[in-house]
Amino acid sequence: MTESKVFNQNFNKKFSNKLTNLIHDFDNVSGGEGERNIIKIVDLDGVNINIKAFKIPNIINQIAYKLFRKSKAERSFEYANKLISLKVGTPKPIAYFEYKTAFLLKKSFYVSEQLDCDLTYRELITNFDYPDYDNILRTFTRFTFELHEKGIHFLDHSPGNTLIKKQKNTYKFYLVDLNRMNFGNLDFETRIKNFSRLSKYKFMVEVMSDEYAKCIGEDYNKVFSLMWQETQDFRAKLTRKRELKSKLKL
Repeated sequence: MTESKVFNQNFNKKFSNKLTNLIHDFDNVSGGEGERNIIKIVDLDGVNINIKAFKIPNIINQIAYKLFRKSKAERSFEYANKLISLKVGTPKPIAYFEYKTAFLLKKSFYVSEQLDCDLTYRELITNFDYPDYDNILRTFTRFTFELHEKGIHFLDHSPGNTLIKKQKNTYKFYLVDLNRMNFGNLDFETRIKNFSRLSKYKFMVEVMSDEYAKCIGEDYNKVFSLMWQETQDFRAKLTRKRELKSKLKL
């Protein structure tokens, strides 16, 4: 099995060697969270780093990632650098590692600086009394509009994938779980569908529709009608998927 690795240039050789050794010994590093992908947070030479070990793909994807497609780790690294170049918040990328055979991708890792945040979007769907709730939700909606204006289509725009930090009287947003993104002009339907995973609560969709309509210069009813329909369609699809999984287990 061969190893390939790419580092950002602002890390010296000593740090890079220590990180490489850490990846080699990843299974013995304490801590870790996640069911499919494992995340471990480690202090390395005073830098708090976040190491994401991707689950080894099924055999078809092992072939695809080796021969035809970039791995999730490589895409995460490239997309993080692209987001930063577009002045969009994301934890600073450090490196990615891949372990391959002649025809298969096996293990892969994405490494970034650990970012401590005040909350994630998920808090907004679990605590409706969170301080400054309406302002955070509206500011997040404007952030999503800015992503769209910059041609960023974040396919995993879901509750756990936006970290939020309060900075004085405003909020800064950081995207994580970056391996699924498209870049280019987004039409109206694609923009609105991008909200479908974020909340099942109608009042939240109403607030986001109101703010996005102001940003895009469209009629509120038009925005809300489509956003709510896309949200319901996504939830229905999710329910069918869970029911099918449950039946297959039985």
